[in-house]
Amino acid sequence: MSVLRVENLSKHFGGLEVLASISFEVEAGEKLALIGPNGAGKSTLLNAVAGQSPVSGGEVYLDDRRITKMAAHRRLHLGLGRSFQVNNLFLELSVLDNMLLALHGAERSHVHMVGTIENRRGLLHAAEELLDRVGLAVRKHEILHTLSYGDQRLVELLCAFAAKPKLVLLDEPSAGLPTAEASTFADTIRKLAGTTTVLFCAHDMDLVFNLADTIMVLYGGHIIAKGVPKEISNDPKVREIYLGSRASA
Repeated sequence: MSVLRVENLSKHFGGLEVLASISFEVEAGEKLALIGPNGAGKSTLLNAVAGQSPVSGGEVYLDDRRITKMAAHRRLHLGLGRSFQVNNLFLELSVLDNMLLALHGAERSHVHMVGTIENRRGLLHAAEELLDRVGLAVRKHEILHTLSYGDQRLVELLCAFAAKPKLVLLDEPSAGLPTAEASTFADTIRKLAGTTTVLFCAHDMDLVFNLADTIMVLYGGHIIAKGVPKEISNDPKVREIYLGSRASA
């Protein structure tokens, strides 16, 4: 069963066509990597799915529900999580406060975060449990900007997965991390994701080939290949235009 279905999606900026009739599906529990050179349209595609950028044509479905023209916050309430290439966090707030805001924002109800003691306790328990999974519970009261960039990325990942969404979109999740930290990031994402469906774009081929069940290659606004990692690494066209010497048989 597909969690995400995209049909003939196109996106234009003025006279520039960035995405051209893109169609694909992401199955429940699948980890689908979106790769391609700079300017291929990867982030544009994620923004279109998330509702951050209106499409020029085509349709987007989440669990067979049409969400093409739905506002981004409503998609969040339907179970769509998101992280960005650049940290989208409140750097002057504590780690715990960032988690509480993420959990509250994803709630379907409109109960104010401080409206009831029970609601507050529930959010606190959920936030602390998530932080404990990545070893950050002991730092929950620290101001976010005092953490290393790697730990900040961990907090953003936690925010994306906070409300146990149906689908999480990750835009370059290991961007800016030192090589040593980036090498373990695939395991961290897989642990946090569990059976959650994930669509992510990345230039980090170690992350892609360690995390993805399926890889989709975008080039010039078109899908030129889609398959399991071994198929993609052996695809002559993909090797020529993108992977080059980094691809392995």
